[in-house]
Amino acid sequence: MSYKIIITETYLKKLKKFLKKHPNVLERYIKTVEILEVNPQHPSLRLHKLQGRLGEFHSVSINMEYRVVIDFIINEGEIIPIDIGTHDEVY
Repeated sequence: MSYKIIITETYLKKLKKFLKKHPNVLERYIKTVEILEVNPQHPSLRLHKLQGRLGEFHSVSINMEYRVVIDFIINEGEIIPIDIGTHDEVY
């Protein structure tokens, strides 16, 4: 089963700002999204449920420094990116 990535205007703005600041991450970001669409459970993504105030969301890793916070709706096959950045910057 492949998943549909739903890009909101809010996330798109955050993504553009992030990539402008970190252009060297673009290639790895694209690869992360491609893997996410096919297999969100892929070990390289390190998908995990967040805790605390972000407890309703999940996170996937772009690399060891950056991550994408996602709303992972399994039953409808949708993944909605919420935020992108370092562990300290996100949300």
